[in-house]
Amino acid sequence: MAGSAAPGMLHGHGHAHEVKHPYHLVDPSPWPLVGSVAALAVTAGAVMWMHGVAGGKWITLAGLGLVFFVMFMWWRDVLAESYSGAHTDAVSRGLRMGMLLFITSEVLFFFAFFWAFFWGALVPPETVPTSWPPEGVEPVPTWGIPFLNTLILLTSGTTVTWAHHAIRQNDQRTAFKALLLTVALGLTFTAFQVYEYIHAYHQGFTLQSGMFGSTFYMATGFHGLHVQIGTVFLVVMTMRAWYGTFKPDKHVGFEAAAWYWHFVDVVWLFLFVWVYWWGGSLHWTAGQG
Repeated sequence: MAGSAAPGMLHGHGHAHEVKHPYHLVDPSPWPLVGSVAALAVTAGAVMWMHGVAGGKWITLAGLGLVFFVMFMWWRDVLAESYSGAHTDAVSRGLRMGMLLFITSEVLFFFAFFWAFFWGALVPPETVPTSWPPEGVEPVPTWGIPFLNTLILLTSGTTVTWAHHAIRQNDQRTAFKALLLTVALGLTFTAFQVYEYIHAYHQGFTLQSGMFGSTFYMATGFHGLHVQIGTVFLVVMTMRAWYGTFKPDKHVGFEAAAWYWHFVDVVWLFLFVWVYWWGGSLHWTAGQG
């Protein structure tokens, strides 16, 4: 066609330039700037809300709504780039590396919580009550809901792997069913954890129950948040499987979701063994320093 550029060529200043790299250069996007404004609104609004400043609540909620809008639009654009063929093998490798680095940062995030938990259990500072658990506090029974949730998450790990194998076989109908089951297991886990928290609070085990309570709820609560985020991630993958958008040889979005979900599984195993089982069975009392 007259006037059209040959494959691998770009026009600029009246000259044709051959593209000599496999990397996709994205078009100018408003989402980084809008996302930054949304994040500022959330943090500033939350500070105002917690200090009783008028309008803080609504600024926070508006910021959260804008954050979700930016996430939807930005990821929509990424999918459009992928469907257009812009995600070459080199770009796909970069996306996978970015997800792996993100998961690595999450590992360090949880490492800080485990550090605080072990510090409070083994080398408590002199400024906190010197008993573990605090007097009058009954830890969550290890072999009740925590054990049941362990079985649920381990099962969900197998169903998401099942979905991955189905996608690689180009059987997206089976992948949809497996992902739907994984989402249901994730929601079940969250429901049981909510029930566990409500019951524990009624029994007097709260966030204010010394370092035992604060580190327990910080670690398990943030893990619960990650389960909810991972569930939303998998809901999107389920919709994509329903519409048959995955390719057997390229499904980076699903791989990212599966890796994230397996990370959530592994973190839970550490929480179950060290926080619920070991931490819940540890008992000691010492005099004030």
